[in-house]
Amino acid sequence: MSVIAGMKEIGITDIKGIKVGHASNYEAGTGCTAILCEEGACASVDVRGGGPASRETELLRPEKMVERIHCVMLSGGSAYGLDAGAGAMQYLEEKGIGFDVGVGVVPIVCGASLFDLELGDPKVRPDKAMGYAACQAAEAGKEPAMGVIGAGTGATVGKFRGADYMMKTGIGIYGVQVGDVQCAALVAVNALGDIIDYDSHQPLAGMLDPEKKRIAGTLAAMYEELGKDRNIWTDDGSGEKPAPAAPAGEVTNTTLGVIVTNARLTKAQCSKLAQIAHNGYAQAIVPVHTSADGDTIFVLATGETEASPDCLGALATEVMARAICRSATEATPCFGLKTAADLR
Repeated sequence: MSVIAGMKEIGITDIKGIKVGHASNYEAGTGCTAILCEEGACASVDVRGGGPASRETELLRPEKMVERIHCVMLSGGSAYGLDAGAGAMQYLEEKGIGFDVGVGVVPIVCGASLFDLELGDPKVRPDKAMGYAACQAAEAGKEPAMGVIGAGTGATVGKFRGADYMMKTGIGIYGVQVGDVQCAALVAVNALGDIIDYDSHQPLAGMLDPEKKRIAGTLAAMYEELGKDRNIWTDDGSGEKPAPAAPAGEVTNTTLGVIVTNARLTKAQCSKLAQIAHNGYAQAIVPVHTSADGDTIFVLATGETEASPDCLGALATEVMARAICRSATEATPCFGLKTAADLR
């Protein structure tokens, strides 16, 4: 933990106006997570990965008309999982929440999906009903659970050599308050690479060695293949051509994160904060932002207090990195996969 006078850890729902709910299907290995801001929040997004599946991200550009959004929906299911956002639309419309268009309201629901189809049942994906259920779960206003739940139900890491060597991760959450400024991160970590501990810089979860007793290290494996042009979706590097876990060219990763703050920011400042927060990805995931990842970060700013955007960027970077680490340490063994706890 950084040593900063007056810093204290908080939950993401300690930020006024923020509610979070999960919905999971453990048999199918998928789920979704709704981050609700029913009073509206200034928002933006930054996408760094090569293969994103996203919803309503274009309107988050600073020059676009809509200033405030009402929900970010994170889900599994690849592009199919974007249907979960429709559940949030229904939930919010029923409560009369949305952008007033005269004849009614249009809830502004943004979102992104990660690829988890290879883990459970690829024919079962988050849909409208599951998205609605996640919003209902948020009604209680309780601090959401971490680990294998919601959008992190099917999340895994360390897939450069294929599914045989990957480890289980899930949802991680970390938040702090410094003075009046609150900043929290929620992230579903489903990365090609390895998770590195923020404090010790040692691997927490990632690509296992053949004996599955330690983390072999994705970066070293990548350097060994520097002169090759292997299709990482259909070839595990053994020289064999195994049946692909996903169709050729289908993205099998993506880390989805949300930074929530009570700071008063413009859309342009939210956009810059999302860009800066990707440094948290880079500090905790190695390698990151590959062509096989759809790495995305949303920012929600509720506008309760003043804050220095640059100083907030440094804080957002740290809370995101620590949330990523928690996605590994809070995961529980399931689907036959090992977790960080198994390697301690």
